[in-house]
Amino acid sequence: MIKKTTFLLIIGFLLTPFLFFGQNISLYTQVNGRYDFTFVGNTMNIAENNPSNFYVTNTSSSATLNLGPNDTVVKAYLYWAGSGDGDFQVDLNGTSITPDRTFSHSRFFNPDTFTYFSAFKDITSFVQTTGNGTYTLSDLDISPFEALHYSRKTNFAGWAILIVYENPTLPLNQLNIYDGLQGVPDALQINLTNLYVLNNANAKAGFIAWEGDSQLPTETFTVNGTIISNPFNPPNNVFNSTNSVTGSNQLYNMDLDIYDIDSYISIGDTNASIALTSYQDFIMINTVITKLNSQLPDATIVLNNPISTCDSREVNLNFTVSNVNSTEFLQANTPITFYVGTQAIGTTYTQNIIPIGGSENGNITLTVPNSISNSFTLLAVVDDSGNGNGIVTELAENNNTYQIDIELTVSPNFNVLSSLTSCNLGLTRGIFDFSSYTELVRTNPNHIVSFHETYNDAFLNTNPITIISNYEAIITPKEIFVRIDNGCFSITSFTLLTENCPPIVYNAVSPNGDQSNDTFFIDGLRDIFVNFELQIYNRWGKHLWTGNNNKPDWNGYVEDGVGSTLAPAGTYYYILYLNDPNYKEPLTGYLYINK
Repeated sequence: MIKKTTFLLIIGFLLTPFLFFGQNISLYTQVNGRYDFTFVGNTMNIAENNPSNFYVTNTSSSATLNLGPNDTVVKAYLYWAGSGDGDFQVDLNGTSITPDRTFSHSRFFNPDTFTYFSAFKDITSFVQTTGNGTYTLSDLDISPFEALHYSRKTNFAGWAILIVYENPTLPLNQLNIYDGLQGVPDALQINLTNLYVLNNANAKAGFIAWEGDSQLPTETFTVNGTIISNPFNPPNNVFNSTNSVTGSNQLYNMDLDIYDIDSYISIGDTNASIALTSYQDFIMINTVITKLNSQLPDATIVLNNPISTCDSREVNLNFTVSNVNSTEFLQANTPITFYVGTQAIGTTYTQNIIPIGGSENGNITLTVPNSISNSFTLLAVVDDSGNGNGIVTELAENNNTYQIDIELTVSPNFNVLSSLTSCNLGLTRGIFDFSSYTELVRTNPNHIVSFHETYNDAFLNTNPITIISNYEAIITPKEIFVRIDNGCFSITSFTLLTENCPPIVYNAVSPNGDQSNDTFFIDGLRDIFVNFELQIYNRWGKHLWTGNNNKPDWNGYVEDGVGSTLAPAGTYYYILYLNDPNYKEPLTGYLYINK
């Protein structure tokens, strides 16, 4: 990436009695390989328009393609053109064709505006299937505009197919295809840069041009400042209705010209300049193609499969460096630099020589600085040493980059959960409802929360607790683990605790042997407060009975030292000493004996 590809188009104007507007010739595509090019096409004009005193344009014409047996069609581009606003539906060998792109040009001669058009269609598959033979383009109709253009002798129509073909015996060449629809009065110049000419043999340039007249010798074609010609195109009459492929001089008001330019470029050249001039004859350049034996690599890169772990600033990713559209191998140790914005965060190198058409896979782990946000765009640049400069001269310097959006994942934030306490149901057993903790723990409603009995279950996201509103813990304290998911996950926990809750006193006693309320029963007492003491008094304060965990529940009989007698029906009072650190004061109340 030593130099940037540039295309410079310079047009100069002399004082002319008209105004003209068009679309400048610019680079359309570049292909590299064992390639060459040719043209096939024909005019619709049956005579040259300038000397003719009649309308000369038909709607159909034919031409023959005759490639060699070892020539394989790689690209085929159809151009058709004519006077007027445009006919954008034509037939080629009976197949309807509409354009992929269109071009226009106009000239103003007071009081009239004269318009011209050209259309482009990629017909590569069509020509690959059809092969050699006759090609007929029909239904190209400019008749609505012919009368106007006849007044200025600019009535024309025609078509051409630019064929790029491969042959294994050819050297590795670079073909640059330029197109547009640009009028030439007066000068058109194209500067080709980023070349590396290793062999100037068979270098050539070709043109598809419209509206040239053989009787107006006012044009020149120069390469690196030298006027050149060929047997069909004199030095002062470049656009003269000729076809360099067939040798015809009856391609009326149209030119398919190919020039050998090997004598005008030198081995080692890194640029070339071609220029066209016309100072009287109005012509329009539709297509320019150059072929040079320029052997250079063309490095490209693709990123895929970025991987980062939760809460890590490291990104591991795969990349592929290719050397596909090239005419030379790509050297080993070509640098690759990775950027976030303008900050280089890592550089690596290709490991091997990458052949023409080849590629190499690589892997790198990048550490993303803390100053960069978690969401960012990573840019990879092949042939970049980390300072915007490279070490390799390439065929194209504008295709060395690839970018991918990356988001570093972090564990979700969560709220700390407090311990949850329930009543001791005996031997530290408890029933708990922690269903509200789902909302309490998460900071984002999109987080997914699950509860687990072990850390390992939470980590693996297995065996979630399914009953969270009536969960029984056999032994407490018990730790419950909470997993919060959001791509990454966090784990927190809370503790289940039990406490000795106050017992429940059932204060109605009917000691009649019917198995219902025969004794004074206090629920949650004997299994929880094992050291309790219960005292019973009558309403005058006389002590009647004392119980503990070693005695059964009071059945209404009074202990009087000699025996026991059943207490009469009425209201009695109790004092319950729980003997528990959390209950320093006794519980008091009344009960009623009903016989």
